[in-house]
Amino acid sequence: MRKSIRAIKSNRESYCEGLPSALIRSIDFNGCGPFYLSSDRVCDVVEWDHRRILLAPPNCDGQLMRRTELLVGLFVLGCANGLISQIRFSVHELGWQKALLELFDISAIVIVACVSGVALVARTATNETRPADLPVAIAFLVLVVLPVSQLSWLAVALLSTYIIVFTEIDDAGRRGAIILFAITVPMLWSRLLFHAFGNFILNIDARLVAAILGTRQAGSTLEFADHSGDLVILPACSSLANMSLAFLCWVAASQTVGHKWRPEDIIWCAFACASVIAINVSRLSLMGLSQGSYITIHSQLGDQITGMLMLATIVGITLLGIRREVLART
Repeated sequence: MRKSIRAIKSNRESYCEGLPSALIRSIDFNGCGPFYLSSDRVCDVVEWDHRRILLAPPNCDGQLMRRTELLVGLFVLGCANGLISQIRFSVHELGWQKALLELFDISAIVIVACVSGVALVARTATNETRPADLPVAIAFLVLVVLPVSQLSWLAVALLSTYIIVFTEIDDAGRRGAIILFAITVPMLWSRLLFHAFGNFILNIDARLVAAILGTRQAGSTLEFADHSGDLVILPACSSLANMSLAFLCWVAASQTVGHKWRPEDIIWCAFACASVIAINVSRLSLMGLSQGSYITIHSQLGDQITGMLMLATIVGITLLGIRREVLART
């Protein structure tokens, strides 16, 4: 017969010496059944009477936090701190109103990927905390609390790598860690790459635009098509940031639906990145026609239209590439 532990007398601690009463859920009173904790871990009951219950180690250690809860907490903290730092920076640079209209310069793809990655990690059935988890968690917290915003994304990347490479975890947890690592590509690694090779990357964009317009180009500067002045391509207009978002969208969507990797996935991901480059170069080319077209396109409305077009293109190509898994879920 199975009863809830609450059906016994109120002094539950006397039945489970050394275990907090909050951990107790239910018990099989056959004398050999499972003892359930709130963490869903199961322990064998080896002896019981009306005074105490003895549990068989090491199946149950009475731990207060599962490994899943630890990992989810760390990832939520790292992502939240990184996003909040970006919000603060955007507000400081643009003011509340303009920053809000531009969504604090945070792509919807990043937000959705954060939610999806954390949700997958939360679904993992790996409950036992491992000895290496504690020093990893401490190192993670040290990086997060340091007053450098990019260190939060570095912490997320390192924790994701630790889970993927050095631990045994179920499929859901591994897919979630892959998504969370992919988030750091646009939020950290592409920015570091641009910091190191920014001039070279901007020169590529400028050469493509100059070739389309047929005007002279020097570095990241090119002449307007009507020869009314020069257009300078700034880092915010680079194709690299949008390419990293296309990569993130593909990884997040494919891992969320459990898409199995195939060689043609490289083609789909490259197609999404190439489409982003084409849209960005076309926008820059239209801006380079004249100063009037520059003012019209390089406006808040123009930026929003371009952003929505890129988002629709990235998501559309991604869904087309994983259509089998998407249709299987509908």
